[in-house]
Amino acid sequence: MEQNKTHFDITVVGGGMVGAAAACLLAQQGWRIAVVEQAEPESYAPDQAMDLRVSAISPASVRVLQQAEVWEAVTTMRLRAYTELATWEVPGLETHFRAEEAGVSELGFIVENRLIQLALWQKLQSLPNVQLFCPAQVTALSQSETNAAITLSDGRIITASWLLAADGANSKLRTLAKIGINRWDYRQDCLLINVDLDDEAPAITWQQFYPDGPRAFLPLAGNKASLVWYDKPARIAQLAAMPPALLDKEVKRHFPEQLPACKVTHSGSFPLTRRHAQQYYQGRVILLGDAAHTIHPLAGQGVNLGFKDVACLVNLWQTAQQKQQSFSVEHLKQYERARLCDNTLMQSAMDLFYAGFSLQHTPVKVLRNIALLAAENAGWLKQKALRYALGL
Repeated sequence: MEQNKTHFDITVVGGGMVGAAAACLLAQQGWRIAVVEQAEPESYAPDQAMDLRVSAISPASVRVLQQAEVWEAVTTMRLRAYTELATWEVPGLETHFRAEEAGVSELGFIVENRLIQLALWQKLQSLPNVQLFCPAQVTALSQSETNAAITLSDGRIITASWLLAADGANSKLRTLAKIGINRWDYRQDCLLINVDLDDEAPAITWQQFYPDGPRAFLPLAGNKASLVWYDKPARIAQLAAMPPALLDKEVKRHFPEQLPACKVTHSGSFPLTRRHAQQYYQGRVILLGDAAHTIHPLAGQGVNLGFKDVACLVNLWQTAQQKQQSFSVEHLKQYERARLCDNTLMQSAMDLFYAGFSLQHTPVKVLRNIALLAAENAGWLKQKALRYALGL
């Protein structure tokens, strides 16, 4: 690792899944990279309890991780492939999406966020043109026409030609760059519940819609699964305060009958907020992932959108390099146009689902269940929508 560099081609603030992936891929192009992160991911051991934070990784995201040369490391830890997704409100009127309909062997993989970050972090540690600043936090930002400088909490100053803000939904770098956001709360919170199953988890993820929010099942490695319970904040706070034995009874009382025999082990909750940056760059600062956009998690698209941001930006950097051009504002405009469109489309689709299933008027309920039934029999249109969601 280089220890004597204070100026870099690119500094990535935020070494989570999205930021670390961007750093790996840009380092492959030969750039000198700095990564600033608050804490290293915990090391992996097979007997560790499953983390609560998991992601449904799409085939497109798998390609990004393969390009970063870390997917094999992820697969040597633990993950669960799923081949089918089902959604419904009224039992018997389900919409099923199957891997064979998209021409793939699986729809995706459920993976703990930490394990993806850990594989990327280990890769970064092996790259000679990457320097890790950890633990570290950004306290100040200054920019010129050609460079940007950040001050760290220990007083060190790092300068770079470009800064990538991948420091999450409450991005400090986005604030320092004076990039505004549009946001609104969904008036729902989310409870993540890890359970032990009597048998191996089936290769299906599903969710049923209820008046106060959907309840979902995600298979995990081995005899494990993750349950997701969306509801009003007061109800989620009540559930989150329950000991596992009492929460287990509530789960069995309120989840669909499709839930396999299981036992609650632990849980945690968080609020749901929609955010979208008013611009994706300002000066030398470029936003990626949750720093640029957050989305309702009911379709599991959050980190997949972040990896799409990474793929788009890295490809633009590579194109400029191949043409012997300097990366410039023109490339940033291309990045913003491409990703703003895709991210807005996915956010709007999730908002439509959220709003549509929140209304309990009888005519609306009839229409949305007719729509689900129609989607089940939509043929090539259903296949096209599925392939788009998978990034194919």
